[in-house]
Amino acid sequence: MIDRGYYGRFGGAYLPEILVATFDELVDTFENAKSDPAFWKEYTDIMSTYSCRPTPLSFAENLTGHFQGARFFIKREDLNHTGAHKANNVMGQGLLVKRMGKSRVIAETGAGQHGVATATMAAKFGFECTIYMGEVDVERQRPNVFWMERLGAEVIPVREGARILKDAINEAFRDWVTNMDTTHYVLGTVCGPHPFPEMVAYFQSIIGKEARRQILEREARLPTRIYACVGGGSNAMGIFSGFFDDPVELVGVEAAGQGLESGQHAARLSSEDASIGVAQGYKTYFLQDNDGQMKETHSVAAGLDYVGVSPILANLKETGRVRFEAATDREVVDAMSLTMQKEGLIPALESAHAFAQAFKEAPTLSKEEIVLINQSGRGDKDIFTVADAFADPKWQEFIKNKAEAYHA
Repeated sequence: MIDRGYYGRFGGAYLPEILVATFDELVDTFENAKSDPAFWKEYTDIMSTYSCRPTPLSFAENLTGHFQGARFFIKREDLNHTGAHKANNVMGQGLLVKRMGKSRVIAETGAGQHGVATATMAAKFGFECTIYMGEVDVERQRPNVFWMERLGAEVIPVREGARILKDAINEAFRDWVTNMDTTHYVLGTVCGPHPFPEMVAYFQSIIGKEARRQILEREARLPTRIYACVGGGSNAMGIFSGFFDDPVELVGVEAAGQGLESGQHAARLSSEDASIGVAQGYKTYFLQDNDGQMKETHSVAAGLDYVGVSPILANLKETGRVRFEAATDREVVDAMSLTMQKEGLIPALESAHAFAQAFKEAPTLSKEEIVLINQSGRGDKDIFTVADAFADPKWQEFIKNKAEAYHA
């Protein structure tokens, strides 16, 4: 990394002048916190007493037997408070907000997990909270919207653009520009202007630190391959960071949606459809047309349909340290179903992308090898989407009866 948060040729801080002083304050606060040994201890203490750190590493005995090859282990970020890895980042940023003396937080969210986590953090620390969420995502993630509002957050549906995650980010930045003195933007992933990619990766690195220690304690050796889904890239950076210096293959799995050839996907690093550009304050690969206009994206998982990707991961792609693949909606739903039936675990649709790719590659691995999958979130938030995907007749009857009772 070089000055102002560049990773190779990606990253940076492309900011309007009005935000420069706010970002300088954030950079200074973050750098001071990192250099203070008491800060990491404060962070790990709150995560161990308020969330569920360290999260377990589960041996997937039945999946291992099913594929008759590599031993499968699952890092259980779904057991964090609020149901995903998002708690790691928001609690860390909440501690920074306290250091800066600000009273309000805003955030964007796609799948809703980051929104719930931010609303939870705000409730604990006593901050006012506003969450921006694309109108499309509000409808498909209604349970998370319900919980955000019950936690005291104001949820604002974004009706501009494609009405998904990228549009929610745009609205959050607009809010921040007009409320800088009192407000901190709790960006949810390893994207955006410096210091957000580095800062979010720093807090999420707790995943990789734990996973490396746990697998060595359990197996006395490192995994052969690690899989993580990639939207913006925070859970992937979290687990990968523990193994960058080890001879371990790292695989990031993006959303192939209806298929890479269909154009209805969100594959930035695993397809030929993305190109390098500057948007939302940083330089990376975006799904954009020849005029630099952002394309519409698609994924069955609301948290993976972002139009850009982490500048850190873009650099890791160019240097060859991380391999990127993509899984289709159908493969993801099938992988989720198999994981539920074999292990009694319900991965989020986002996380199920990592499972899908691991399952595709399982036949190529021997019994001596170890596979580690990051289950970044739990799937109860996806009940409406998953029930529709399964075309469950009992669920359809339930929804019909509830609608009729509501309108009676």
